Amino acid sequence: MTTFAELGLSTSLLEALTHLGYEQPTPIQEQTIPALREGRDVIGQAQTGTGKTAAFGLPLLDFVDPGDEDIQALVLTPTRELCIQVTQALRAYGERRGIKVTAVFGGAPIRTQVSQLKEGPQVVVGTVGRVMDLMNRHELVLSSARYVVLDEADEMLDLGFLEDVETILSRAPSGRQT
Repeated sequence: MTTFAELGLSTSLLEALTHLGYEQPTPIQEQTIPALREGRDVIGQAQTGTGKTAAFGLPLLDFVDPGDEDIQALVLTPTRELCIQVTQALRAYGERRGIKVTAVFGGAPIRTQVSQLKEGPQVVVGTVGRVMDLMNRHELVLSSARYVVLDEADEMLDLGFLEDVETILSRAPSGRQT
């Protein structure tokens, strides 16, 4: 049985996991975290409730530089509910490292979200439509995003977001990890 420490996560993330009551990694976390830490692109599939957010979020947060106020990671979600859920989880995991995570999604005031983007978050979690809107307004720039996560990519494609997802990916550096 593998521990989170054996997966090579930083002390601050291990402390956060202990504080949150995480005892040992799930199978998706055991398989995904080492691959992402090695810099590989990963496609992961697992049932709801198996810890997919931690599987991609923990290595992402370990690589983010809290001293750099550029957007270093983007997590795309198909729905605002998932956007909020992922944001809350990433904030809880990354809090001890001082990582700022901002959520951007439709149905909320865009001005507030623009203000939050100006505060220098390292991680942005957003719905496809709102991310496109903010990029078109030049309020969201992905030129420093080294990590892009497509959370529930199958649902995004089912909802007809393929073209928008391709546009978003084209605005991030070609050497990014996905």
